[in-house]
Amino acid sequence: MKQIMYVLAVSFLVSCGASTKEKAGGVNDKKASLQKLKNQQLATADEIKKLEEEIAKEDPSFGVKPKLVAVTPIALQNFTHYIDLQGKISTENIYYVTPRGMGGQVKAIYVKEGQFVKKGQLVLKLDDAIMLQNLKQLETQQAFAQNIYNRQKNLWDQGIGTEVQLITAKNNVQGLEDQIKTLKEQWSTSNVHAEVSGIVETVGIKVGETFTGSPMSGISIVNTSDLKAVVDVPETYVSSVKRGTPVLVEVPDINQKFNTSVNLISQLINPNSRGFMAEAKMPSSSLLKPNQIAIVKIQDYAAKNAVIIPLTVLQTDGQGKYVYILTNENGKKVARKKNVVAGSVYGELIEIKSGLQEGEQLISSGFQDIYDGQLLQTNQ
Repeated sequence: MKQIMYVLAVSFLVSCGASTKEKAGGVNDKKASLQKLKNQQLATADEIKKLEEEIAKEDPSFGVKPKLVAVTPIALQNFTHYIDLQGKISTENIYYVTPRGMGGQVKAIYVKEGQFVKKGQLVLKLDDAIMLQNLKQLETQQAFAQNIYNRQKNLWDQGIGTEVQLITAKNNVQGLEDQIKTLKEQWSTSNVHAEVSGIVETVGIKVGETFTGSPMSGISIVNTSDLKAVVDVPETYVSSVKRGTPVLVEVPDINQKFNTSVNLISQLINPNSRGFMAEAKMPSSSLLKPNQIAIVKIQDYAAKNAVIIPLTVLQTDGQGKYVYILTNENGKKVARKKNVVAGSVYGELIEIKSGLQEGEQLISSGFQDIYDGQLLQTNQ
């Protein structure tokens, strides 16, 4: 029995040892296979890298992701440069109401500021009490003289009295009539009328005050049918601004623009502002008011059929100004650097004198950090 148990134990140990050797051998085989694959992978990677380098030398665009950009076709257009200045709307047609006579104490005012008046309209009334009293006395005297003349005429017709008496009575009537006529003319000066049509700008006098027609204490009327834009131009532009120069006037308060031209230039330089005055006639408009702020844009340069691009796309390096355009090369979209000669700048636009042609595709967005020859793509 003991022999049988010994045999079984030996057999079990032998089988376990064999199984352990088999497992160890299987792991080693897998490790060897893994190492072999890794070696193959390294070799493949080296081969891939070598091939990529060789291809990149022959095709620089190989493996480069195209950059997304936006393009704008270059079109010829007219370009205008202005001198932007702040001025105002003004008028020479400012009239001050004046009395026909010596003036007098104000009894009534019939207009107010901002009111439209017509030529000949009554604007104020002066004290006329004394003149009316004198006129009444003269009219009484004239009636008495007329009665005397009538009586003297009746007597003369009857052959009574002298011709001298008749002539004297007639002259008395005529003299009083002339005095009445003169006094009535003087009395009419107590009614002060507007000499022009327009808008009452100021009423600087009150009832009870003495009116003499002084601009400081009177009534002014503005005729808005002949307005102008007035601006002080820096003396550096003295050679650019001439009579007939086109002008664009913008009035922000009414959000309107007016095309006009310079019609008057002062001959003196203001020693304080170092500028000269320029004027441009404005069209008649009920919305325009004297002393309104105006942006006066005086044209000092213009070019027809010019290449105009946004100022933001223009870049600078050691060789000067340049932009990027999109070209199609071998079926691919490629960025190309274009050196340009820049002209005048106005607002956000700049004129390109040379370097660009009509129809070229200007890279207007995404041009930052791109290089000549870079692959591109667009949303178009």
